[in-house]
Amino acid sequence: MAKNSFQSIASLLLVLNFCMYFIVSGIGGWALNRAIDHGFIIGPAYHLPAHFSPVYFPMGNAATGFFVMFALIAGVVGLSSVIAGFNHVRFWNIDSLGPASSAATIAWTLTLLAMGFACKEIELQNRNARLKTMEAFTIILSATHLLYIAVIHGGVSRSSRV
Repeated sequence: MAKNSFQSIASLLLVLNFCMYFIVSGIGGWALNRAIDHGFIIGPAYHLPAHFSPVYFPMGNAATGFFVMFALIAGVVGLSSVIAGFNHVRFWNIDSLGPASSAATIAWTLTLLAMGFACKEIELQNRNARLKTMEAFTIILSATHLLYIAVIHGGVSRSSRV
């Protein structure tokens, strides 16, 4: 009975994380596309500006470029960890825990890194509504993904004792 409740909680968290990682990846893709379309155009007759950054985004503040890049990476890795997580929920044994756990841990650490840049971006202010949405989802994902890691570890260790 405990096995089924842990599986249900893990499945719910996986669906939630999948939706949020998908939204973070979508907004991050939009921001990256906009940065490419509206970025600097440096030709042979132009000189680099004094404070040129190769991670330039026309919206947001100085932390936006780093936040978008790491959130996009965390979103893609998070989506792949959710796929491994669904496989683990399907089998729910100690053999499927390793891949799901390692993928989830890597995605969580990348999400924490993106969350750090989100906090810096919030501190510097001057950003649009899409970036605020992406910041909120990244901060929420850092908690829900950690909760998912705890649930899969707790559920498998309990079910292996029985």
